[in-house]
This record gives sequence, C-alpha cells and structure tokens, in this order.
Amino acid sequence: MVAFNFDVRRFDIYRKVPKDLTQPTLTGAVISICCIVFMLLLFTSELIHFLSGEIVSDLYVDNPGVSSERIPVYIKISLPRLKCDHIGLDIQDDLGRHEVGFVENTVKNPLGDDGCIFEANFLVNKVPGNFHVSTHSAQEQPENIDFAHVIEEVRFGSKIDNPNVPGNFNPLYGRAKIDGNSLESHDYVMKIVPTIYEDVSGKQTISYQYTYAYRSYISFSHGGRVVPAVWFRYDMTPITVKYHEKRQPFYTFITAICAIIGGTFTVAGILDSFIFTASELFKKFELGKQS
Repeated sequence: MVAFNFDVRRFDIYRKVPKDLTQPTLTGAVISICCIVFMLLLFTSELIHFLSGEIVSDLYVDNPGVSSERIPVYIKISLPRLKCDHIGLDIQDDLGRHEVGFVENTVKNPLGDDGCIFEANFLVNKVPGNFHVSTHSAQEQPENIDFAHVIEEVRFGSKIDNPNVPGNFNPLYGRAKIDGNSLESHDYVMKIVPTIYEDVSGKQTISYQYTYAYRSYISFSHGGRVVPAVWFRYDMTPITVKYHEKRQPFYTFITAICAIIGGTFTVAGILDSFIFTASELFKKFELGKQS
C-alpha cells in the first residue's frame, strides 16, 4: 500500500527567501521609509474620507411638508439710528394676513444711546408675502426716521448644523446700509428655495435657502408723510433641493486600502530594483575602466 503524503505548503505562493541570501542597501532603506510614510498619509486621508462621507444633492419639483404648515422665520437686524421704542414688525401675505406691530417672540436690545438690535421669531404662510421692520406700530412717531441698518441674520426654516452643507441659507449676513438718504426705504426681494437635509441616521431638517435683490426708494403715506422701512419680500419656488449624507461601503474602503498598500509596494520595488541595477552596472563599468 502506497502512502500518500500531501504537504499543504506547496500552495504557498509567497515563498520565503533566506535572510542570508538577501542584501540590504542604503537606497532600499530610504525608499522603504518613504514608502511607509506615503502609505500612512494615504491611509489617513482615505480613513477620514470614509468616516466623514460626502453630501449628495437631488433636485425635484415638490414642496416639503403640508401646504397648510407655516415657515418659521428668524430675523436679527441692528438699527443704529432708531430707538427700540419706535421699532416694530409688520407681516403681510397674499392670504390676507396683515399684522401691524407683531410683538410675539420679539426682542429689542439697546445699541448705544440711539440705536437698537431687533430680533424676532415668527411664522409665515407658504404664499408670497412680506415682513418689514418699521415705525408703523409706534405710539409716537420719531421726528427723524433713519433706517440705516446692518443685517445679522435672516433665516427661513430650521438651522442646519452641518457646516459642510452647500447653499445660501443666510446670504444677507453682514449686509450693511449705513450711508445714504435717511428718508429711504430699503427693499430686499427674495426667492426662497425649499431645502431638505438628511443625515446618515435618516433624520431630516427642513430649511430654505434664498437669493435676493436690493433696491431703495422714498415712500410716502396717504397724508404725504415719508414712511421709510426695511422690507423683506419673499416668494417660494416649486423646486426642492435635498441634501443627504452618503458614506461609501466598507468593502470599498478595504479595496482602496489594499490598492494603496499593493500599489505603493509595487512601485517602490520597481524603483528600488531600477536603482540597484543601475548601481551595479555603474560599478562594473568602473571596474572595466580600471582593468
């Protein structure tokens, strides 16, 4: 009976070369160190990219939420030449809403001796309309009305916490109109784009980005009196932008790491072999010249 001896080591495609048959070189050591540093840098970059993911955008015709819902609005504006007692918020829209001197969720903080920082949180209907900061609701009108202003924030919808989300959610930030005719009214006409942000857990945040155009003019009341104000006129577009986080699959990350390691080792090995071969040929050439 013939004994059958099977050695699984025959399948080893990574045959080991005895250490005493190899030759270390200074060039090989330098290339090896550079190779390790390069792989660590690429691995770190790939890991950061895998953990952070990327934000993908979609565009479709829709309006998020129920049409009867209202849009939350936040405004913060500095008025350096009007006292807080004279400032109020008025809201109008195409559904017939007309509120003069809206006071709910409004905050007024004095700014110097004659100025005011005005803040307000309120809701608007999903129809064209406007809200404006004026003196219409003041019990006593000031003698000189000057709506010079600096806009800190005008935001529609909820605030998106991820700073990597693209878009113009507060393009009026820092907009200043200090110089000019004190009798001017300031008109900001805004086009609002509904925007949905969905994180990796599926949680959605509904916000609104917008663009704006500006004009100034002098407005008179029916009695011929100049009544300046800061107007924000808005209209919604039927297009919705959706941003959502997308993270590459784990197997893609592993494939990229293997490609980094294998590719770096291969290129470094070719480079080291080329340098070593060139060095040996140069040595033989020098020996031939001496002989």
